[in-house]
Amino acid sequence: MVAFFLSLLLAHLIGDFLLQPTAWVKDKKKKKIKSKYLYYHVGVHLLLLLITTQFNSYYLPGILFIALSHLGIDCAKLYFEKKKTAKFWFFADQLMHLTVIAAVVYCYFPYQIPISNLYSQQNLALITALVLVTYVSAIILKVLLSKWSEQIIKTDNTNNAGKYIGILERLFIFFFVLINFWEGIGFLLAAKSIFRFGDLKESKDVRLTEYILIGTLLSFGLGILCAMLYKNFIV
Repeated sequence: MVAFFLSLLLAHLIGDFLLQPTAWVKDKKKKKIKSKYLYYHVGVHLLLLLITTQFNSYYLPGILFIALSHLGIDCAKLYFEKKKTAKFWFFADQLMHLTVIAAVVYCYFPYQIPISNLYSQQNLALITALVLVTYVSAIILKVLLSKWSEQIIKTDNTNNAGKYIGILERLFIFFFVLINFWEGIGFLLAAKSIFRFGDLKESKDVRLTEYILIGTLLSFGLGILCAMLYKNFIV
């Protein structure tokens, strides 16, 4: 079952990301269902599916279903996708393709999803820790740093890049602690310091320096704290 799933997944990844030139994508967006590259794209997927399943006729019905569903899903994306919803449709498109692949695998190799295992103590602890280390910590930092941010940030029209950078860095710290790779935290701190050095040098603003240093230390501290609490909770 696993080998069959991986063969279908590999064909999808190669067809959607490696063998789909930008010119094809632009032409499909412009001409939609009339674009010849839409059918070339589906044809590439069909060929890849046949290759990865070694042209086994037993899997042919499933392969044809995946190819036809790929055409339908891509058509839906082309007609419903707008500039503002491009990110949503990218992930929705991939999720639908993977769902079809999972359904085909199930038809050939019926499997059970152990949903009950999701509610185990360890999984619940992990989900709770991830929520804490990402969005909860982001809100905590926003509250704690409000004194400095109000003085430095003069507009509300931000793209939230700093928020997501903080979430990513705490996730890295969280997993570094879990695998006992403490050196990684030092490397991450050094890398962030290098990138921030230019901002601090050019601004010559003590308040900005304080804001960045306090924010970094608090973010790293929260990441380490959440990881340590999780490790001690599951022991």
